[in-house]
Amino acid sequence: MKKYIHISIPLLFLAFGIFACKGLLQEDPKDQVFVDNFFQTENDAIAAVNSIYSILNSTSSAPTFGGVYHSSYWVVVGLASDEMENRLAGAPELDQLDEFSHTPVNSTLYDIWRNAYKGIANANFAIGGIPSVKMDATLKNRLLGEARFLRAMLYFDLVRLFGDIPLVLTLDAPINPPRTPKTTIYNQIIEDLTFAKQNLPKSYPAGNGLGRATSGAATGLLAKVYLSLGEWQKCVTECEAVINSGNYGLYDDFAETFRIPNENGKETLFGIGFGTAGNSISFWEVGQFNVRLLPRQLSGAIPGVNAQGWQVATQALYDSFDPQDRRRAVTMLTAIQNLDGTTTSVEPHIQKYWDKVNEPLAGNTDHDFPYLRFADVLLMHAEALNELNNGPTAAAYNSVNQVRKRARFNGSVELPILPDLQGLSFQSFKDALLQERSWEFVAEGQRWFDLVRFGKLTELVPLSKPGVQPQPFHNLFPIPQGEIDLNQNLLPQNPGY
Repeated sequence: MKKYIHISIPLLFLAFGIFACKGLLQEDPKDQVFVDNFFQTENDAIAAVNSIYSILNSTSSAPTFGGVYHSSYWVVVGLASDEMENRLAGAPELDQLDEFSHTPVNSTLYDIWRNAYKGIANANFAIGGIPSVKMDATLKNRLLGEARFLRAMLYFDLVRLFGDIPLVLTLDAPINPPRTPKTTIYNQIIEDLTFAKQNLPKSYPAGNGLGRATSGAATGLLAKVYLSLGEWQKCVTECEAVINSGNYGLYDDFAETFRIPNENGKETLFGIGFGTAGNSISFWEVGQFNVRLLPRQLSGAIPGVNAQGWQVATQALYDSFDPQDRRRAVTMLTAIQNLDGTTTSVEPHIQKYWDKVNEPLAGNTDHDFPYLRFADVLLMHAEALNELNNGPTAAAYNSVNQVRKRARFNGSVELPILPDLQGLSFQSFKDALLQERSWEFVAEGQRWFDLVRFGKLTELVPLSKPGVQPQPFHNLFPIPQGEIDLNQNLLPQNPGY
């Protein structure tokens, strides 16, 4: 009889109720028979992979917010930085993140941990079972590539957030696994992404497979892994593979990046689907971007709107934009037109996910979460070249200036703002890149990672949040106490907590 990893979650949370254990230490013989006999047909293999995607965006499985990327991941990364502040009353776990007073007892961090390991468990189930299915070899390898891409993505975010974590790759892992050194975690991530890159298609037939992982997604994520590891040449190589592929590009207008019809378009390497939006693997849930981010006053100004304004942009972030930067107008909302024709001013709220044409009532949205965009590849390319050459090269300038050029376009003409970067030192160019990323990726789950990677978390947060002072140990989050209570092998806790 197999033993299951003890991570206080159902071992398998397959979509549509396909399978779920009663508990990790309460093995049900009927469930075991199901696992052993599940993989019979091609459809079984597809369903197993779809179950991994379902964990990324669902709300049904969690006690508070839900799937990894639905309302936890990007909120944590925004609040624990100089990007966002919490306005949701009665949510101490979010206040703690905002103020850097969080402890190992934080339900939002625990949501990310539990849901990520649910996705990993489903990936392990698929990777372990699909090889035995008699089916087309190309499709089999594609499905295995998807499963390994998603497993790598989840481990990548976990290891960046928590450091050393349990590495579980099979269904017969020890009940109480110890923490694995992050170098070993990264080696597995690279192995999974390399397999995915080699076996995933460049694209899927029109109308089929929207939102599924591609070879470009695997290549771009591998570039981000190498960037995080400081392996600059490898990062450059992967970025250039994406840039030179001809499969991706920037929309001329930044606003077009966040139009629902453009999801899975030329700027998207990988997006996590919510609702329908033509996305074949968005199962049930709609995203909460607009409910969480748009100002509560909007609910009174537009009948039928459900906006709460639970998180807002910091004033410092808003003020850092050039007033004519297209990204500020697209990203930020500071005034509401009322029904009586008057205008109400509000503190900066984030509106970039509100496609007013396709979703005029805002509220819950079909908008995908933009996990990896082409603009990110360009800025990673510039960053890695600067590090590799101890200063920016012509290619580094070209990559960042493509992003700046797009920001000069106001929807009609290119404005004389944000001049191309040139003549900068290593550190000046690095500082400029960090600033560029803050304007480009607001509320996209990037900022805390960027501040940590650039070594600027303790320096920059107090400038946006006076009185809030992160400490060096905040470069990692604590291992959730609920997990340690179940598995003492997770000790010692991360320093400082």
